Amino acid sequence: MSELPALIKALLSPEAYPQTPQNVELVQTQISYVFLADDLVYKIKKPVDFGFLDFTTLEKRLRFCRKEVELNRRLCPDVYLGVVPVTGGNSRYVIEGKGKAEEYAVKMRRLPREAMMDVLLTRNKVTSEMIERVAGILVDFHRNAATGGEINDIGGINAVIKNTSENFEQTEQYAGSIVPRETFIRIKDYTENFIKENDALFHRRAAEGRIRDCHGDLHAAHICFGDKICIYDCIEFIDRLRYTDVVADVAFLAMDLDRYNRRDLADIFVKAYVKKSGDDELMQLLDFYKCYRAYVRFKVGCSQYDDPYIPADEKEKILADTKGYFVLANTYIRKSK
Repeated sequence: MSELPALIKALLSPEAYPQTPQNVELVQTQISYVFLADDLVYKIKKPVDFGFLDFTTLEKRLRFCRKEVELNRRLCPDVYLGVVPVTGGNSRYVIEGKGKAEEYAVKMRRLPREAMMDVLLTRNKVTSEMIERVAGILVDFHRNAATGGEINDIGGINAVIKNTSENFEQTEQYAGSIVPRETFIRIKDYTENFIKENDALFHRRAAEGRIRDCHGDLHAAHICFGDKICIYDCIEFIDRLRYTDVVADVAFLAMDLDRYNRRDLADIFVKAYVKKSGDDELMQLLDFYKCYRAYVRFKVGCSQYDDPYIPADEKEKILADTKGYFVLANTYIRKSK
Protein backbone atom coordinates (compact mmCIF):
# COMPACT_ATOMS: atom_id res chain seq x y z
CA MET A 1 0.00 0.00 0.00
CA SER A 2 2.93 2.37 0.58
CA GLU A 3 3.54 2.44 -3.17
CA LEU A 4 0.04 3.70 -3.97
CA PRO A 5 -0.41 7.33 -5.09
CA ALA A 6 -1.37 9.73 -2.28
CA LEU A 7 -4.87 10.32 -3.68
CA ILE A 8 -5.60 6.61 -3.83
CA LYS A 9 -4.31 6.01 -0.29
CA ALA A 10 -6.49 8.88 0.97
CA LEU A 11 -9.60 7.28 -0.51
CA LEU A 12 -9.09 4.19 1.63
CA SER A 13 -10.45 6.22 4.56
CA PRO A 14 -14.25 6.16 5.15
CA GLU A 15 -14.08 9.90 5.91
CA ALA A 16 -13.31 10.53 2.24
CA TYR A 17 -16.87 9.58 1.26
CA PRO A 18 -20.10 11.55 1.68
CA GLN A 19 -21.93 8.60 3.21
CA THR A 20 -19.01 7.63 5.56
CA PRO A 21 -19.14 3.90 4.83
CA GLN A 22 -18.26 1.36 7.49
CA ASN A 23 -15.69 -0.28 5.22
CA VAL A 24 -13.69 0.70 2.16
CA GLU A 25 -11.99 -1.98 0.10
CA LEU A 26 -9.63 -1.38 -2.82
CA VAL A 27 -9.60 -3.72 -5.80
CA GLN A 28 -7.24 -3.11 -8.71
CA THR A 29 -7.61 -3.99 -12.36
CA GLN A 30 -5.18 -3.41 -15.20
CA ILE A 31 -6.57 0.09 -15.75
CA SER A 32 -8.59 1.06 -12.67
CA TYR A 33 -8.65 1.54 -8.92
CA VAL A 34 -12.01 0.29 -7.68
CA PHE A 35 -13.23 1.35 -4.23
CA LEU A 36 -15.98 -0.74 -2.65
CA ALA A 37 -17.72 1.49 -0.12
CA ASP A 38 -20.63 -0.38 1.47
CA ASP A 39 -23.40 -0.41 -1.16
CA LEU A 40 -21.60 1.90 -3.61
CA VAL A 41 -18.59 1.55 -5.92
CA TYR A 42 -16.28 4.30 -7.13
CA LYS A 43 -13.97 3.50 -10.03
CA ILE A 44 -10.97 5.72 -10.86
CA LYS A 45 -8.98 5.23 -14.04
CA LYS A 46 -5.22 4.80 -13.71
CA PRO A 47 -3.11 7.43 -15.56
CA VAL A 48 -1.68 4.80 -17.93
CA ASP A 49 -0.93 4.55 -21.64
CA PHE A 50 -0.88 1.04 -23.06
CA GLY A 51 -1.02 2.11 -26.69
CA PHE A 52 -4.53 0.73 -27.12
CA LEU A 53 -5.72 3.14 -24.39
CA ASP A 54 -4.51 6.47 -23.06
CA PHE A 55 -5.69 7.78 -19.68
CA THR A 56 -2.65 9.99 -19.07
CA THR A 57 -4.48 13.31 -18.61
CA LEU A 58 -7.33 14.32 -16.32
CA GLU A 59 -9.32 15.52 -19.34
CA LYS A 60 -9.04 12.10 -20.99
CA ARG A 61 -10.01 10.29 -17.79
CA LEU A 62 -13.11 12.47 -17.42
CA ARG A 63 -14.10 11.86 -21.04
CA PHE A 64 -13.77 8.12 -20.71
CA CYS A 65 -15.57 8.07 -17.35
CA ARG A 66 -18.54 9.74 -19.02
CA LYS A 67 -18.35 7.35 -21.95
CA GLU A 68 -18.21 4.35 -19.61
CA VAL A 69 -21.45 5.44 -17.93
CA GLU A 70 -23.20 6.14 -21.22
CA LEU A 71 -22.27 2.83 -22.84
CA ASN A 72 -22.91 0.62 -19.82
CA ARG A 73 -26.36 2.04 -19.26
CA ARG A 74 -27.36 0.15 -22.43
CA LEU A 75 -27.33 -3.18 -20.54
CA CYS A 76 -27.22 -2.01 -16.91
CA PRO A 77 -29.18 1.26 -16.65
CA ASP A 78 -29.87 1.12 -12.90
CA VAL A 79 -26.29 0.49 -11.79
CA TYR A 80 -24.31 3.32 -13.40
CA LEU A 81 -25.17 6.43 -11.37
CA GLY A 82 -22.86 8.97 -12.99
CA VAL A 83 -19.43 10.61 -12.82
CA VAL A 84 -18.32 12.43 -9.66
CA PRO A 85 -15.27 14.57 -8.80
CA VAL A 86 -12.51 13.86 -6.31
CA THR A 87 -11.42 17.12 -4.67
CA GLY A 88 -8.87 18.27 -2.11
CA GLY A 89 -5.10 18.04 -1.82
CA ASN A 90 -2.15 17.44 0.52
CA SER A 91 -3.21 13.80 0.98
CA ARG A 92 -6.70 14.89 2.12
CA TYR A 93 -9.01 14.06 -0.74
CA VAL A 94 -12.77 13.56 -0.73
CA ILE A 95 -15.22 12.10 -3.21
CA GLU A 96 -18.11 14.31 -4.37
CA GLY A 97 -16.62 17.30 -2.58
CA LYS A 98 -16.59 20.96 -3.59
CA GLY A 99 -13.76 22.79 -5.28
CA LYS A 100 -11.39 21.93 -8.09
CA ALA A 101 -11.52 18.34 -9.30
CA GLU A 102 -8.21 16.54 -8.89
CA GLU A 103 -9.62 13.29 -10.25
CA TYR A 104 -12.92 11.77 -11.42
CA ALA A 105 -14.69 8.54 -10.52
CA VAL A 106 -17.49 6.49 -12.03
CA LYS A 107 -20.12 6.04 -9.31
CA MET A 108 -22.06 2.76 -9.31
CA ARG A 109 -24.44 0.77 -7.20
CA ARG A 110 -22.61 -2.21 -5.75
CA LEU A 111 -23.70 -5.51 -7.23
CA PRO A 112 -23.84 -8.60 -4.98
CA ARG A 113 -20.60 -10.55 -5.36
CA GLU A 114 -22.35 -13.82 -4.58
CA ALA A 115 -24.61 -13.31 -7.62
CA MET A 116 -21.77 -12.91 -10.13
CA MET A 117 -21.57 -15.61 -12.77
CA ASP A 118 -17.90 -16.37 -12.08
CA VAL A 119 -18.71 -17.00 -8.40
CA LEU A 120 -21.79 -19.04 -9.22
CA LEU A 121 -19.81 -21.18 -11.66
CA THR A 122 -17.38 -22.20 -8.91
CA ARG A 123 -20.37 -23.26 -6.79
CA ASN A 124 -22.08 -25.16 -9.61
CA LYS A 125 -25.08 -22.81 -9.41
CA VAL A 126 -25.35 -21.70 -13.04
CA THR A 127 -28.19 -23.46 -14.83
CA SER A 128 -28.99 -23.91 -18.49
CA GLU A 129 -32.04 -21.68 -18.02
CA MET A 130 -29.83 -18.86 -16.69
CA ILE A 131 -27.47 -19.25 -19.64
CA GLU A 132 -30.35 -19.17 -22.12
CA ARG A 133 -31.63 -15.95 -20.54
CA VAL A 134 -28.21 -14.34 -21.02
CA ALA A 135 -28.22 -15.49 -24.65
CA GLY A 136 -31.63 -13.91 -25.18
CA ILE A 137 -30.52 -10.60 -23.64
CA LEU A 138 -27.43 -10.60 -25.84
CA VAL A 139 -29.40 -11.30 -29.03
CA ASP A 140 -31.73 -8.38 -28.30
CA PHE A 141 -28.78 -6.14 -27.39
CA HIS A 142 -26.95 -6.94 -30.62
CA ARG A 143 -30.11 -6.55 -32.68
CA ASN A 144 -30.64 -3.01 -31.34
CA ALA A 145 -26.97 -1.97 -31.24
CA ALA A 146 -25.70 0.61 -33.71
CA THR A 147 -24.21 -0.63 -36.99
CA GLY A 148 -23.19 0.54 -40.45
CA GLY A 149 -21.10 3.48 -41.60
CA GLU A 150 -18.22 4.30 -39.27
CA ILE A 151 -18.86 1.19 -37.15
CA ASN A 152 -18.36 -1.07 -40.17
CA ASP A 153 -15.34 0.92 -41.29
CA ILE A 154 -13.68 0.78 -37.87
CA GLY A 155 -14.75 -2.76 -36.94
CA GLY A 156 -14.16 -4.62 -40.22
CA ILE A 157 -11.42 -7.03 -41.20
CA ASN A 158 -8.74 -4.34 -40.93
CA ALA A 159 -9.60 -3.98 -37.25
CA VAL A 160 -9.35 -7.75 -36.79
CA ILE A 161 -5.88 -7.66 -38.35
CA LYS A 162 -4.82 -4.66 -36.24
CA ASN A 163 -6.22 -6.02 -32.97
CA THR A 164 -4.65 -9.46 -33.35
CA SER A 165 -1.31 -8.06 -34.55
CA GLU A 166 -1.27 -5.68 -31.59
CA ASN A 167 -1.89 -8.58 -29.21
CA PHE A 168 1.18 -10.44 -30.46
CA GLU A 169 3.38 -7.35 -30.57
CA GLN A 170 2.52 -6.49 -26.98
CA THR A 171 3.10 -10.01 -25.63
CA GLU A 172 6.12 -11.20 -27.62
CA GLN A 173 8.38 -10.26 -24.70
CA TYR A 174 6.72 -13.01 -22.64
CA ALA A 175 7.32 -15.72 -25.26
CA GLY A 176 10.15 -17.88 -24.01
CA SER A 177 9.86 -16.57 -20.45
CA ILE A 178 6.43 -17.20 -18.94
CA VAL A 179 5.04 -19.15 -21.95
CA PRO A 180 6.70 -21.37 -24.61
CA ARG A 181 7.88 -19.45 -27.65
CA GLU A 182 6.96 -22.24 -30.06
CA THR A 183 3.34 -22.10 -28.89
CA PHE A 184 3.32 -18.31 -29.22
CA ILE A 185 4.45 -18.69 -32.85
CA ARG A 186 1.85 -21.40 -33.47
CA ILE A 187 -1.03 -19.23 -32.23
CA LYS A 188 0.27 -16.23 -34.18
CA ASP A 189 0.62 -18.22 -37.43
CA TYR A 190 -2.84 -19.76 -37.01
CA THR A 191 -4.43 -16.36 -36.45
CA GLU A 192 -2.79 -14.73 -39.46
CA ASN A 193 -3.57 -17.68 -41.75
CA PHE A 194 -7.20 -17.90 -40.65
CA ILE A 195 -7.81 -14.24 -41.44
CA LYS A 196 -6.25 -14.58 -44.90
CA GLU A 197 -8.15 -17.78 -45.72
CA ASN A 198 -11.51 -16.35 -44.57
CA ASP A 199 -11.28 -12.87 -46.07
CA ALA A 200 -14.55 -13.30 -47.97
CA LEU A 201 -16.40 -14.47 -44.84
CA PHE A 202 -15.27 -11.43 -42.82
CA HIS A 203 -16.35 -9.06 -45.60
CA ARG A 204 -19.69 -10.82 -46.10
CA ARG A 205 -20.63 -10.58 -42.45
CA ALA A 206 -19.82 -6.88 -42.45
CA ALA A 207 -22.12 -6.42 -45.46
CA GLU A 208 -24.86 -8.39 -43.65
CA GLY A 209 -24.78 -5.99 -40.68
CA ARG A 210 -23.10 -8.40 -38.25
CA ILE A 211 -20.64 -5.74 -37.06
CA ARG A 212 -22.24 -3.83 -34.20
CA ASP A 213 -21.39 -1.57 -31.30
CA CYS A 214 -20.95 -4.53 -28.97
CA HIS A 215 -19.95 -5.06 -25.33
CA GLY A 216 -16.35 -6.02 -26.05
CA ASP A 217 -15.45 -7.62 -22.70
CA LEU A 218 -18.16 -10.17 -22.12
CA HIS A 219 -16.83 -12.74 -19.67
CA ALA A 220 -18.38 -14.37 -16.62
CA ALA A 221 -17.12 -11.81 -14.08
CA HIS A 222 -19.13 -9.12 -15.89
CA ILE A 223 -22.52 -10.80 -15.55
CA CYS A 224 -24.60 -10.52 -12.38
CA PHE A 225 -27.77 -12.47 -11.64
CA GLY A 226 -29.37 -10.02 -9.22
CA ASP A 227 -32.98 -8.85 -9.29
CA LYS A 228 -32.34 -8.44 -13.01
CA ILE A 229 -29.49 -9.78 -15.10
CA CYS A 230 -26.86 -7.06 -15.35
CA ILE A 231 -24.14 -7.29 -18.00
CA TYR A 232 -21.69 -4.53 -17.13
CA ASP A 233 -18.17 -3.13 -17.64
CA CYS A 234 -18.06 -2.95 -21.42
CA ILE A 235 -15.06 -1.49 -23.23
CA GLU A 236 -15.23 2.27 -23.47
CA PHE A 237 -11.62 3.29 -24.07
CA ILE A 238 -11.24 2.35 -27.74
CA ASP A 239 -14.04 1.94 -30.26
CA ARG A 240 -12.33 -0.65 -32.48
CA LEU A 241 -12.32 -3.14 -29.59
CA ARG A 242 -16.06 -2.68 -29.18
CA TYR A 243 -17.06 -2.26 -32.83
CA THR A 244 -16.86 -5.88 -33.82
CA ASP A 245 -18.66 -8.86 -35.25
CA VAL A 246 -21.31 -10.05 -32.77
CA VAL A 247 -19.61 -13.47 -32.70
CA ALA A 248 -16.75 -11.84 -30.78
CA ASP A 249 -19.08 -11.20 -27.81
CA VAL A 250 -20.56 -14.71 -28.07
CA ALA A 251 -17.10 -16.30 -28.25
CA PHE A 252 -15.82 -14.36 -25.24
CA LEU A 253 -18.41 -15.77 -22.86
CA ALA A 254 -18.29 -19.23 -24.46
CA MET A 255 -14.50 -19.25 -24.02
CA ASP A 256 -14.83 -18.25 -20.38
CA LEU A 257 -17.34 -21.01 -19.73
CA ASP A 258 -14.84 -23.42 -21.30
CA ARG A 259 -12.22 -22.07 -18.86
CA TYR A 260 -14.48 -23.03 -15.95
CA ASN A 261 -14.72 -26.54 -17.43
CA ARG A 262 -18.36 -25.96 -18.34
CA ARG A 263 -18.27 -26.68 -22.05
CA ASP A 264 -21.80 -27.99 -21.64
CA LEU A 265 -22.98 -24.51 -20.67
CA ALA A 266 -20.87 -22.95 -23.43
CA ASP A 267 -22.62 -25.18 -25.99
CA ILE A 268 -26.05 -24.33 -24.55
CA PHE A 269 -25.22 -20.63 -24.69
CA VAL A 270 -24.02 -20.71 -28.30
CA LYS A 271 -26.94 -22.86 -29.48
CA ALA A 272 -29.45 -20.58 -27.74
CA TYR A 273 -27.88 -17.51 -29.30
CA VAL A 274 -27.84 -19.06 -32.79
CA LYS A 275 -31.44 -20.26 -32.50
CA LYS A 276 -32.81 -16.87 -31.42
CA SER A 277 -30.64 -14.79 -33.76
CA GLY A 278 -30.76 -17.09 -36.79
CA ASP A 279 -27.01 -16.49 -37.23
CA ASP A 280 -25.86 -20.02 -38.11
CA GLU A 281 -22.83 -18.64 -39.94
CA LEU A 282 -21.17 -17.50 -36.72
CA MET A 283 -20.16 -21.11 -36.07
CA GLN A 284 -17.53 -20.79 -38.80
CA LEU A 285 -15.82 -18.06 -36.77
CA LEU A 286 -16.48 -19.28 -33.23
CA ASP A 287 -13.21 -21.12 -32.54
CA PHE A 288 -11.15 -18.35 -34.14
CA TYR A 289 -12.74 -15.77 -31.86
CA LYS A 290 -12.49 -18.06 -28.83
CA CYS A 291 -8.76 -18.27 -29.49
CA TYR A 292 -8.60 -14.49 -29.93
CA ARG A 293 -10.54 -13.81 -26.73
CA ALA A 294 -8.46 -16.24 -24.65
CA TYR A 295 -5.36 -14.51 -25.96
CA VAL A 296 -6.76 -11.10 -25.04
CA ARG A 297 -7.19 -12.30 -21.47
CA PHE A 298 -3.61 -13.60 -21.56
CA LYS A 299 -2.44 -10.13 -22.64
CA VAL A 300 -4.43 -8.45 -19.88
CA GLY A 301 -2.90 -10.81 -17.33
CA CYS A 302 0.60 -9.99 -18.54
CA SER A 303 -0.07 -6.29 -18.00
CA GLN A 304 -1.44 -6.93 -14.51
CA TYR A 305 1.59 -9.07 -13.69
CA ASP A 306 3.85 -6.11 -14.54
CA ASP A 307 1.75 -3.56 -12.62
CA PRO A 308 3.93 -2.19 -9.76
CA TYR A 309 0.88 -1.28 -7.66
CA ILE A 310 -0.53 -4.82 -7.49
CA PRO A 311 0.83 -6.70 -4.42
CA ALA A 312 3.21 -9.60 -5.04
CA ASP A 313 0.96 -12.17 -3.36
CA GLU A 314 -1.84 -11.36 -5.81
CA LYS A 315 0.52 -11.76 -8.75
CA GLU A 316 0.97 -15.49 -8.15
CA LYS A 317 -2.69 -16.09 -8.97
CA ILE A 318 -2.56 -13.59 -11.84
CA LEU A 319 0.36 -15.48 -13.38
CA ALA A 320 -1.38 -18.85 -13.02
CA ASP A 321 -4.57 -17.50 -14.61
CA THR A 322 -2.58 -15.80 -17.35
CA LYS A 323 -0.81 -19.02 -18.32
CA GLY A 324 -4.14 -20.83 -18.23
CA TYR A 325 -5.63 -18.48 -20.83
CA PHE A 326 -2.60 -19.01 -23.08
CA VAL A 327 -3.01 -22.78 -22.88
CA LEU A 328 -6.73 -22.44 -23.59
CA ALA A 329 -6.08 -20.29 -26.67
CA ASN A 330 -3.91 -23.07 -28.06
CA THR A 331 -6.66 -25.70 -27.63
CA TYR A 332 -8.90 -23.91 -30.12
CA ILE A 333 -6.29 -24.37 -32.82
CA ARG A 334 -6.29 -28.13 -32.31
CA LYS A 335 -10.08 -28.11 -32.24
CA SER A 336 -10.31 -26.19 -35.51
CA LYS A 337 -8.07 -28.53 -37.49
